[in-house]
Amino acid sequence: MGVSGPATTPLSRADWAALVVEAAATTTSVLERAADADWTRHAAGSDWSARAMLDHLALGVLGYAGLLTARPTDRYITLFGSLDPGAPIPHCLEGLRIAGSLLAATVRDTPPEARAWHPWGHADGPGFAAMAVVELLVHGWDLTQAFELDWQPPEHLAGPAVARLFPEAPTGHGNAETLLWCTGRTALPGHPRRPAEGWQWDGRVR
Repeated sequence: MGVSGPATTPLSRADWAALVVEAAATTTSVLERAADADWTRHAAGSDWSARAMLDHLALGVLGYAGLLTARPTDRYITLFGSLDPGAPIPHCLEGLRIAGSLLAATVRDTPPEARAWHPWGHADGPGFAAMAVVELLVHGWDLTQAFELDWQPPEHLAGPAVARLFPEAPTGHGNAETLLWCTGRTALPGHPRRPAEGWQWDGRVR
């Protein structure tokens, strides 16, 4: 099991793009096991239905690609992406993979000096890639909890996202455990669970 700690080797934009694609593929793969379940049930710890959480993921991941494209300095973009409300779950999961691929391509093509607005810190391409990885892994975990699927975010995906967005995260724990603690999902030894609405990441470039 990986143990969280300071990042030692900076990742390239191509590396970050690959992490987004893998996070989308990994998360949707496990959720396909619940494709025939009742997606009107609430996702774990949320007022959203499981289906609504998929819409949130699609909007967020595609929105990050839009922000990196338009690069506003003080607002969100006016393009909103959503999933077909009549589509079956496997097709919705395909939509998440498409959104991940579009963001990955944008991250690869965005100049290193480019920045775009986000309420939790203006970020560069790797920053928005890390945000997407967090969204996919954490909400993927929320959904697997709702459907009683045995799954944890992969260590090698959680580690870079924690290092990029949560610089004050405690060290010495597994990367997945640390990510879930950072996002208010679980406790860590010696660290009580964060309030569900009382956390945020720091997207600023450091």
